[in-house]
Amino acid sequence: MDKLLSVAPSPHLKSSTGVPGLMFGVVIAMMPVLVLSVIFYGLGAIVVTATAVASCVLFEAIIQKYVLRHKITVSDGSAVVTGILLAFNIPSDLPVFMIILGSLVSIGVGKLTFGGIGNNPFNPALVGRVFLLVSFPVDMTTYPNPTGLNASLAESYIDASSGATPLTLIKEGIKAGKPVSELMTQVPDYADLFFGDMGGSMGEIAGIAIVIGFLYMLVRKIITWHVPVVIVSTIFAFTGILWLINPEQNADPLFHILTGGVLLGAVYMATDYVTSPMTIKGQVIFAVGIAIITVVIRVYGAYPEGISFAILIMNAFVPLINRYVKPKRFGEQLSNG
Repeated sequence: MDKLLSVAPSPHLKSSTGVPGLMFGVVIAMMPVLVLSVIFYGLGAIVVTATAVASCVLFEAIIQKYVLRHKITVSDGSAVVTGILLAFNIPSDLPVFMIILGSLVSIGVGKLTFGGIGNNPFNPALVGRVFLLVSFPVDMTTYPNPTGLNASLAESYIDASSGATPLTLIKEGIKAGKPVSELMTQVPDYADLFFGDMGGSMGEIAGIAIVIGFLYMLVRKIITWHVPVVIVSTIFAFTGILWLINPEQNADPLFHILTGGVLLGAVYMATDYVTSPMTIKGQVIFAVGIAIITVVIRVYGAYPEGISFAILIMNAFVPLINRYVKPKRFGEQLSNG
């Protein structure tokens, strides 16, 4: 045989675009989110993002050279993507040492422990984010209020004032026995939620920017629409049912979509090539699972947000989904007939 088929783990490229091209395409798609984050959170957003990206790139290079002793691959852009996503998943005033520690876990544990890009079963940025959430719950759930571009570094990062996110406010209010109709008067309206004028992590507040990034990646064919659309529509459907059953104990579905990390997770993290299923049918199952787990955690769990845990849980099921949900072999129907 002149040519042999090469069997390798995902990502499986179907075009001339290589991994660096895809990764930096994702970076471009995340720029609207970063710009909006800087507009609302000022210099603090720049400090957090720069620290996370630099730490991820540095740790990947050091571990590959001195621990794994193989070729350094930071030029493929995957460490940059991980750093930006980690920054989007943490408060914009998180202490630098925590960001560095989260980057080490993201790269060292979430990615390189399994052999690097193409082999990690879990999204590295989410591994780092969940580690920080478990290790530093107070710092990771205390979000600064938007300060704007005119704020100084001290105002936007060092001494930033904090407040409850809309999702947390509703969750805690329901636990306290308050009706949702009363609680909704204490949170920003839907326009503010969509355009980012609220407290939260850098990626949570940028709904309009995430949509722009999503459309860019669709046009560039970096991702397909299946996972993001199915996650959002399934969460909308399930929270809508709960809301119709008891609107005074459950927030409406649009509120669930526009708050927290639903859009961020659906567009940038659940679509990760390595940690999501290969087939469209598998992606739909994967997305529905993420949506259901997210709703269960948000409504019945201890945390107000559940998208990070949901994606990591479904990441663990991807090999099983790929095994049992796959296209028919070429010629299978003919041979069975």
